[in-house]
Amino acid sequence: MILDEISILLQKGKAKDVCLLVQQALDSGYSPQDILEEGLIAGMNVIGGKFKRNEVFVPEVLIAARALNAGLEILRPILTSIGAKPIGKALICTVQGDLHDIGKNMVKMMLEGKGIECVDLGVDVTAEDILVAIEKYQPDLVCLSALLTTTMMMQKEIIKAIEEAGLRKIAKIMVGGAPVTESFAQEIGADGYAADAASAADLAVQLLQEGGANVSSS
Repeated sequence: MILDEISILLQKGKAKDVCLLVQQALDSGYSPQDILEEGLIAGMNVIGGKFKRNEVFVPEVLIAARALNAGLEILRPILTSIGAKPIGKALICTVQGDLHDIGKNMVKMMLEGKGIECVDLGVDVTAEDILVAIEKYQPDLVCLSALLTTTMMMQKEIIKAIEEAGLRKIAKIMVGGAPVTESFAQEIGADGYAADAASAADLAVQLLQEGGANVSSS
């Protein structure tokens, strides 16, 4: 089945072949939504599971994500034209004072692999910029990354700023990064914490589906 082939090729990171098969599937009458869910997202889910089990590592995830994005470039305008909507929207960034982006980028790729639209604010992002972005984009989730012990406290400051601005009701807040722990996430009032990118994507879907607070995934 062509959708299974798309999934397998995505897992292998064969971006050009994924594009060819996505177009072939469209020409054969498959719906863009089915190609997205049963081909691209299914393949990324397999990679995410293997990553959690340490069966594949960062390079494999990155090349699979590039194949995912290549396929999405073909589907996105069609999905938009027929009114198909993502399952949710996430605002994602690395907090002020921190220039690390590999972890953030991996989470973004995994979120997109779950059908979640991502607005990437980049690195070294201030609380003020995040408040402006929340009001502008009205996200369902805000994902804050910190890779340094010196910047993880900025996650607390950002959550405090979001609460003081009266924007907490708009979005759930997820935190992550090498020095961040589940207990720290609970201490600063985050709605969720994940130890790795694949777990973060699973948690994001859970928060979107359940609307739950103070959830953790590891």
